[in-house]
Amino acid sequence: MRCKVCGRDYPSLYHFRTADVCIGCYEGMSPDERVRAALPAKIFQMTTTAFIIDGYRIVKSFGVVRGITVRSRSVFGTIGASLQTIVGGNITLFSELCEQTRSEAFEMMVNHAVERGANAVIGVRYDATEIMQGVTEVLCYGTAVVVEPVEGKPAV
Repeated sequence: MRCKVCGRDYPSLYHFRTADVCIGCYEGMSPDERVRAALPAKIFQMTTTAFIIDGYRIVKSFGVVRGITVRSRSVFGTIGASLQTIVGGNITLFSELCEQTRSEAFEMMVNHAVERGANAVIGVRYDATEIMQGVTEVLCYGTAVVVEPVEGKPAV
């Protein structure tokens, strides 16, 4: 990602915390500026599992974009999750890992779309494959597009 304040590249890992601003610039901001900097980029609001966005028309398609991440459980996480299975219910250690992994794959997909010039992603899907025991690949993919509001119709 490129910081919109200083122009330096920064790891996309920090994207959800700071939107389009690097950690260095974020830490130097006032509380009000931090709130504005943490607002998600417009493309995060323009992703959908549908193949249309109400009130918008597709003017250009860039094809498939994807984000792929591969994760494994740590020995400690596996032991902790095993203990949670004894009690039953939600296994929070695995739930948190799954959510973090899906978010990372989603963010990579959106970054791929932005790099190609898109302002929206349609047809978003997830897929997961166990590569080997304890190692899972999560893929998030969709179609990167440029959309613009349809005249006469309110954009959603």
